Amino acid sequence: MKIGPYELSSPFLLAPMAGITDQPFRRLCRKFGAAMTTSEMTTADISLWDSAKSRKRLDLDMDCEPRVVQIAGSDPEQMAEAARLVVARGAQIVDINMGCPVKKVCSRLAGSALLRDERLVAQILQRVVAAVSVPVTLKIRTGWDLQHRNGVNIARLAQACGVQAIAVHGRTRACRFNGRAEYETIAQIKDAIQIPVIANGDIAQPEKSLEVLRLSCADALMIGRAAQGRPWIFRELDYYLANRKFMPPLEKNDVRDIMLGHLNDLHQFYGETTGVRVARKHLSWYCRGLVNSTEYRSGVVRATSASEQMRLTQAFFDQSNDRVTLAA
Repeated sequence: MKIGPYELSSPFLLAPMAGITDQPFRRLCRKFGAAMTTSEMTTADISLWDSAKSRKRLDLDMDCEPRVVQIAGSDPEQMAEAARLVVARGAQIVDINMGCPVKKVCSRLAGSALLRDERLVAQILQRVVAAVSVPVTLKIRTGWDLQHRNGVNIARLAQACGVQAIAVHGRTRACRFNGRAEYETIAQIKDAIQIPVIANGDIAQPEKSLEVLRLSCADALMIGRAAQGRPWIFRELDYYLANRKFMPPLEKNDVRDIMLGHLNDLHQFYGETTGVRVARKHLSWYCRGLVNSTEYRSGVVRATSASEQMRLTQAFFDQSNDRVTLAA
């Protein structure tokens, strides 16, 4: 699949997730084969960019291509200016968020709230596309609620405005993350437009990836929550696509090294105080895939120093093989 001049090496991409897809996590997922990663959602209100959180979100991975920054907002001129500025900082693709279901985002008429106003959607897309020379992509849901699945209309608008790829989460905004994602609407979108379509939602296992590609007819898949605590999922997906069988599970020591490396990157990127805090959620997600990790998890998420998080993690994996195993 190509987005503008960028040809992606596989059909498996990391979904942008606020508070999760920071630079250390993006780098880790790319190491395991994610063909494209996207920054955390960044507000288009540039007056807020001086905050420590925004500065970290705009800390781009200059050693990779394509560099993708996602922006969110509801004012067309503000969105266009934000797009210009992120391109000046090194972004090679600008992604527009019209899929976030979070209340505090939708209450500002941003994220998936925009799906209720197709005229405003068109205005935003036109202004942003005209403002930058790089490809513009869009992430949406299938609609606002089950009675208003207007994803096909939005996709047609996006293509007409010059958007070069569209990612679709197979739920409405009202569904949030409840119930099962559906892919029929994504297939309808794929049938209605010529630009690449990326399917998203409930893709947690290799065999499910092939099912979603078949049901949605999508050009690529975007992996979100399934990568939390399992960044190596991209390697598993690539292997299954190529061989139609599961790759051998990671060795215990491989998981140890991944976790220790991730912790070190977080501590270095954020500094010790914030890094320790941010690491806690990632450690909790890793523990979901580790058998007999309850005691370790209880201690490591309460650790208050980088050295203690590292020590507890090393000690956990130093235990006997019959106690520390990977969950299926």
